Amino acid sequence: MEIHENTGHPRRWAILGVLVISLLVVVLDNTILNVALRTLADPVHGLGASQGELEWAINSYTLVFAGLLFTFGVLGDRAGRKRFLLIGLVLFGLASLLSAYAQSPGQLVAARALMGVGGAAIMPVTLSIISNVFDPRERGRAIGVWAGAVGLAVAIGPVLGGALLEHFWWGSVFLINVPVIVLGVVLVALLVPESRDPKPGRVDVFGVVLSVVGLVALTYGIIDGGEHGFGRPLVWVAIVGGLAVLAWFIEIERRSDHPSLDVRLFKVPRFAAPVAIVGLIFFAAMGVMFFGSFYLQLVRGYSPLETGLLFLPFAGAQLIFAPRSATMVRKYGGKAVAVVGLTLTVISLAAFVFIDAKTPIWVVLIFYFIQGVGMANIMPPATESIMSALPREKAGVGSAVSNTLRQVGGALGVAVLGSVLSAVYRNDVEPALASLPAQARDAANESISGAYAAAGQLGPAAPKLLAAANDSFITAMHWAAALSALVAALGVLVALRWMPGRTAAPTVARAPEPELAGTA
Repeated sequence: MEIHENTGHPRRWAILGVLVISLLVVVLDNTILNVALRTLADPVHGLGASQGELEWAINSYTLVFAGLLFTFGVLGDRAGRKRFLLIGLVLFGLASLLSAYAQSPGQLVAARALMGVGGAAIMPVTLSIISNVFDPRERGRAIGVWAGAVGLAVAIGPVLGGALLEHFWWGSVFLINVPVIVLGVVLVALLVPESRDPKPGRVDVFGVVLSVVGLVALTYGIIDGGEHGFGRPLVWVAIVGGLAVLAWFIEIERRSDHPSLDVRLFKVPRFAAPVAIVGLIFFAAMGVMFFGSFYLQLVRGYSPLETGLLFLPFAGAQLIFAPRSATMVRKYGGKAVAVVGLTLTVISLAAFVFIDAKTPIWVVLIFYFIQGVGMANIMPPATESIMSALPREKAGVGSAVSNTLRQVGGALGVAVLGSVLSAVYRNDVEPALASLPAQARDAANESISGAYAAAGQLGPAAPKLLAAANDSFITAMHWAAALSALVAALGVLVALRWMPGRTAAPTVARAPEPELAGTA
């Protein structure tokens, strides 16, 4: 029997370790941010950010990341992947420093956008480097190790963020990135070999600009409408204008011979269905994560560290069930596994409609665990369907499209569900604020964080205000949770109608995409 020589790089496993460190900061930063939202909203200990500004702190990163992902992949192949990885790490480290020392919510939003530029430079080239340094026989195992490490980052991020907020100022959740980045830059420079694509694609600059402008305008309209009302012309100009620019972007991409987003792929149901499911499920899940942090810290009174620990059942379920999901796909078929995963996710999201201030916390933890199990069983069948629908040379494009739709879905989920939360809260709490001083009334009417800040100045009237704010927030949370469950339920219908069923010899995905292992 002929034994083929391993064609991988001699230091390939050490290089994999460096790549894991490079991606860890990207994932850690986003999961840490979830537990820091309440602190950032605090005018004394944070920046006094409004709910809309907090949504932008999340979405400025996500939208820039999604918009630049394809183009930076092509630029990395052209200019050198190691060089691009180093540039991405330095940008991410610089943006982390700027975020940590931001003096206003606007500065934080801008710094987070720069962080998105760094993340978009890091993500695609790390995938390319793995393909370059590993023998094809080991590549699947390497990506599996990478996915597991990123899943671990999803688990430890909220706990680390909570521990930092217990002992240090809010900027520490961003500053923690800097020593990791410095280590990453040194190790990449020493260990990672330079590589390029001998036939790199062309860069679709106009398409990238259109996609970012369209998404930012649409998201701005949704967030601003939720915060200040949808009755103003500016809101609808932004929403309709954003949709028009995105329609123009799709038409340009359809005709381009070097598109940044190959929209023609969506004509293939086996590809379009799982990509749509990924977008829908992250739309639903990221919005729920956004209001879940406020529910735990304000309504229930848990500290940032305790909140981080309460997210562990979700992350633990991902770590336990995601590695086993591919086996389930082989045994039962992608459609069956995806439908079960989606149904569990719908149940867990819908449960928030019935959760209130007195619900035993172990009940909340059970539903976080069910959500983790459900989402762990969505990505592998979705990845299997995407990869089996495309020829081998298009595999990278397929995973990039899936990643982009995940990011965009998550951003729109935070924007739309955050706007529903804000609008319902304001409408519900307004009657209870009539007797308050004007300044306290305006703060409490904006968000539950504003109500807690105002209560600190009210003395004996504070308990009544807090009770009204908590009740209004829970009502708003119920509406947002119902919408998120409906969106996830659409994913079930898409899976039942278009996902491929069990075949005689299914093509199983090599591993779920690393960034898709969690909700970062």
